[in-house]
Amino acid sequence: MTELALLAGLAASAFLSATVLPGNSELALSALLYQQPSLLWPAVLVASVANTAGSATSLWLGRRAPAKALPARTAGWFARFGPATLLLSWVPLLGDALPLAAGWLRLPWWPCLLWLAAGKTLRYLLLVWGLQWWR
Repeated sequence: MTELALLAGLAASAFLSATVLPGNSELALSALLYQQPSLLWPAVLVASVANTAGSATSLWLGRRAPAKALPARTAGWFARFGPATLLLSWVPLLGDALPLAAGWLRLPWWPCLLWLAAGKTLRYLLLVWGLQWWR
């Protein structure tokens, strides 16, 4: 398989994993790096950008939903921490809903996007560091 095809498959996995659809981009990244360790930095970049794009799509969809009150706990969390809450968007199950909630609350677009990208990238960097340590 060509490097471009491997990275495209990783991008698709990372994008879909960031939505409410099931997926496991960590496994895809690990498998790609096991097969092609020379693609370390391109793979981290592709996974980070695609996963951020998937969450940005959820953020956008949340903005399209009719405005309603969120549960008090969720709304309080966002009121306290604002877009920085999206740093946790990589957390399984909970993380998929955070961009939707942020969009629903109409939080500012660019700060949300920056926090999403930071959280997603840090997760992949930690994964890669753990893979390197494990070898």
